[in-house]
Amino acid sequence: MSNYELHGTTICAVKRYGKTAVAGDGQVTMGESVILKGNAVKVKRIYDDKVIVGFAGSVSDAFALSEKFEEMLQKYSGNLMRSAVELAQLWRGDKFVRKLEALLIVADQTHLYILSGTGDVIEPESGVCAIGSGGNYALAAARALVQETNLSAEEIALKSLKIASELCIFTNDHITVESV
Repeated sequence: MSNYELHGTTICAVKRYGKTAVAGDGQVTMGESVILKGNAVKVKRIYDDKVIVGFAGSVSDAFALSEKFEEMLQKYSGNLMRSAVELAQLWRGDKFVRKLEALLIVADQTHLYILSGTGDVIEPESGVCAIGSGGNYALAAARALVQETNLSAEEIALKSLKIASELCIFTNDHITVESV
């Protein structure tokens, strides 16, 4: 990894009580030691606000992938699973796209998936997932909160990112939460 690469950090998604929430922190890190920006938005609504995408990894790569994903949603009339599979196939097979380094979480009101450049389309069995450098901290927090509280999807996603920001130096507490 070059010291000049820009990386996004932590995204957490929770599906609960008929809602899906995706939260992301705002830190963009250059290399291993410089916080370049603290208020980036790495969670956004696409496809007429019906789909949420969150990304971790190389910022420019993640933007390129989220644009490709939105193109797939348009092509397949908002079918999240079909769009996710088509993006994963493109990501893995296209010489240019294959080199993009990021992970995506994509969600609509009923589905939640993690997408990777190795062709993975993973639907978390527990309705909770997280990616990025603070992803394991956020995932552990979210799973505990789902099991031990009656908090909403939005509250759990927010609290999980807050906990991750207290443990991971590549995650901050400038958090964006979107829900469908």
